[in-house]
Amino acid sequence: MGALLQHRDFRKATSAWHGPLSYCAAAMAVLAVGCAIGLAVDGRTLMGQGVWLKPIKFAISLGLYALTLAWMIGQAHRWRRTLWWLGTVTVAGFLLPEITAITFQAARGVRSHFNFSTGLDETVFMIMGGAAYLGWLMTFAMGILLMAQRHLDRAMAWAIPLGLAISLAGMSVGYLMTAPTPGQAAGLARGLSLTTIGAHSVGAPDGGAGMPVTGWETGAGDLRVAHFVGLHALQVLPLVAIGLRLLVRRFRVLAGAGTRAALVVVAAFGYAGLTGLVLWQAQRGQALVHPDALTLGAAAALAGLVAACTAAVLTVSARRPGASAERRVPATPVGTAA
Repeated sequence: MGALLQHRDFRKATSAWHGPLSYCAAAMAVLAVGCAIGLAVDGRTLMGQGVWLKPIKFAISLGLYALTLAWMIGQAHRWRRTLWWLGTVTVAGFLLPEITAITFQAARGVRSHFNFSTGLDETVFMIMGGAAYLGWLMTFAMGILLMAQRHLDRAMAWAIPLGLAISLAGMSVGYLMTAPTPGQAAGLARGLSLTTIGAHSVGAPDGGAGMPVTGWETGAGDLRVAHFVGLHALQVLPLVAIGLRLLVRRFRVLAGAGTRAALVVVAAFGYAGLTGLVLWQAQRGQALVHPDALTLGAAAALAGLVAACTAAVLTVSARRPGASAERRVPATPVGTAA
């Protein structure tokens, strides 16, 4: 009986979520499992990794993206119809073409990105590029409408648009990878027909020694790190807002809605700084796992600034008269009217 009630509560909580995005997230989960099976039984490799590893990583990442947007749209009270259509176009024009192209190329045992070996490979990469542009535009449009929503918990009202903004910046890093490397640019200038245009590595060719699972380069800069970190601000900042709300009963200093909102802004500043830091590190041809003194100093400065801002917010909140009783958190679900 308890399991039935929990199931009903879950269905009620998710009933407002965007349907196509939710189903897309579920399909991505199924695809990830299928590709994991393929990774186990198919011994083919590409650039030192199993051919099915890339579809697994993209299925998980795009699935999280779809699920998060489905939830965000479910929190909206205004322009719901417009948001529904934007979310549906995102599924049809971005998510499905992107994962289909990546999986198709994995099944063929060839690269999906930067591949100009044949007319088919070039067409597939162009489809992926067009889908990515559309996905960026749809995410931007949804971010504008979600930012203008009312009746949200103040911390969440900051977390959603800031998370979307940083995520868009992370998505934009992908476009840096499509630019020809210096060597490729020189070849194109001489009129050569290249099989590869673009790269995720800086300072060395793609395909060098990489970290487990992620495959990020260990001997050169890798733009995929900033791409990944920035993209997932979409999940991290709302989780920060939810976490702060859950901690209210334990830490009374967090009872003020303004305090939690300020902490979310500080977290967004720190996360954006981290995204910029790993991008700067990669552009200098430096691997994530081999930071130099300049990178470590910048990281320490960023961490110190975030810690100081956090301490300042908590100190001001604790000293405010009646802070512990100010705007006590009502017993409403996260994201609803506060």
